[in-house]
Amino acid sequence: MSHRTIVIGLWVLLLISALFSLMTGPVAVDLSGVLDDSVASQVFWQLRLPRLMLTLLAGALLAITGAAAQSLFRNPLADPGLIGISAGAALSAGAMMVLLGSSVYLLGGLMLPLAAFAGGVLTTLLVARLSVTLQGVSVTNMLLCGIAINAIALAGLGGLKYLAGDQQLRQLSFWLLGSLNHSRWQDLLVLLVAAVPVLWLLPRYGQKLNLLLLGEQQAGLLGLNVVRCKRLMILLIALGVGAVVALTGIIGFVGLVVPHLVRLLTGPDNRRLLPLSALLGAVLLTVADSVSRLLVSPAELPVGIVTALVGGPFFLLLLTRRKRELNIC
Repeated sequence: MSHRTIVIGLWVLLLISALFSLMTGPVAVDLSGVLDDSVASQVFWQLRLPRLMLTLLAGALLAITGAAAQSLFRNPLADPGLIGISAGAALSAGAMMVLLGSSVYLLGGLMLPLAAFAGGVLTTLLVARLSVTLQGVSVTNMLLCGIAINAIALAGLGGLKYLAGDQQLRQLSFWLLGSLNHSRWQDLLVLLVAAVPVLWLLPRYGQKLNLLLLGEQQAGLLGLNVVRCKRLMILLIALGVGAVVALTGIIGFVGLVVPHLVRLLTGPDNRRLLPLSALLGAVLLTVADSVSRLLVSPAELPVGIVTALVGGPFFLLLLTRRKRELNIC
């Protein structure tokens, strides 16, 4: 299958999933009448459309940062959720949410994304530091570090739940499950601030990430400024993940599943992998969001539950496949 065919196919899937998302929900929306002054028109402009745009951006960011993290750590199991980046961002944002209360929405709603970004940066730096050994990146160290960070974040979030009031507790609990329910145009603008540099810069660094896959020493011999490249990748990954976590909560496994599916179609070249991962990530999260609204309609299932139900078995499949490959070797 040619690259051109894959790109066209993904754009067609994106269009179909977007139209389906716009029409899915308790209120029937006829797209031919969205310019009327009706309830359906208000639902479309105030609820469905901003939610769709936020879903597309969140899916693209989670997938492309997942692909970049896997290339940065030179390991296909390096997902922002599994290695603790999402948990670190969630703990930082959750602390702001509980301790500051309504004041967290000052500064135009930027405090939560900034807190999540700071938590994501610190976590990524910690993982990068602890996972490197004299032989290179240790998969065991990386996954163990992720387990430890997730455990610490879980304990911290448990403490925050204990301190939270009734309304804060409900908001924090629902937010941690991953939800796109509270999508507003102002949230979309906040996410765009993070999405534009991440979605623009990461694909431009595809060739440099390809060099990193050869090993840091080899990449340096080929002329790559390894330290500068790694620092920029860490900042971009933390920025993308932090912004999504701050606005939607923890939506797991998108950054793990999507890059693997794209590699099956196009191979490991990051010049193609990164932009196609962003496209497929947007499609996957849009479909998952539509499913979450249909399963328990007129109520809504947190989308993080849907992605976990798909991503969990996929992760186990990857581990089984890796074990089989190691046994063969």
